[in-house]
Amino acid sequence: MSSKYESVTYAPIPAENVVVLPLFYRPNRHRYSFLRRCLYSAAFVIVLACLIFLLYPSDPTLQLARIRVNHIRVNTLPRPTLDLSFFLTIKVRNRDFFSLNYDSLAVLVGYRGRELGLATSEGGKVRARGSSYINATLELDGLEIIHDAFYLIEDLTKGVIPFDTDTEVKGQLGLLFFEIPLKARISCEVYVNTNNQTVVRQDCYPA
Repeated sequence: MSSKYESVTYAPIPAENVVVLPLFYRPNRHRYSFLRRCLYSAAFVIVLACLIFLLYPSDPTLQLARIRVNHIRVNTLPRPTLDLSFFLTIKVRNRDFFSLNYDSLAVLVGYRGRELGLATSEGGKVRARGSSYINATLELDGLEIIHDAFYLIEDLTKGVIPFDTDTEVKGQLGLLFFEIPLKARISCEVYVNTNNQTVVRQDCYPA
């Protein structure tokens, strides 16, 4: 009589048929969230820096675009005096993205460190990222030059008289509902030919 339960013998599985499953890691959501916040923060900082760079107000730039000598005459009697007339054109460039309203333009003319006279012009407006040309005229008649007579005679002998010009413009930048005061200044050395009353050379630099 055979037994009810019979033992079954299983053959061992060959080693080459063993399947190894890779380990599975659950994604770290907190890490991805942190990286996302870092990217958003970096993008915000970059955009903010660009806006500040573009919108931050900067002073306008000045350039002595043209200077014309209307007349220059030295009077020796009864005392040394100078009759002088200048016509100047100043270029004002607005580098900002908002319009610039300037109150006035002042041009100071001197000779060898001594002030001769001041020319002014009325106010105006320079559009955003634009330029404007402003004219100013200086008229001097009977200006005493006793202290500088020796140097003036020497310059007249050479045929060239050096003048100093100091130009300044003041205004406000219309930034939304605010007005930001701005100022620009430029100094120039102008050499005038006394024979044909023309400008020989001019050297300008920001003051």
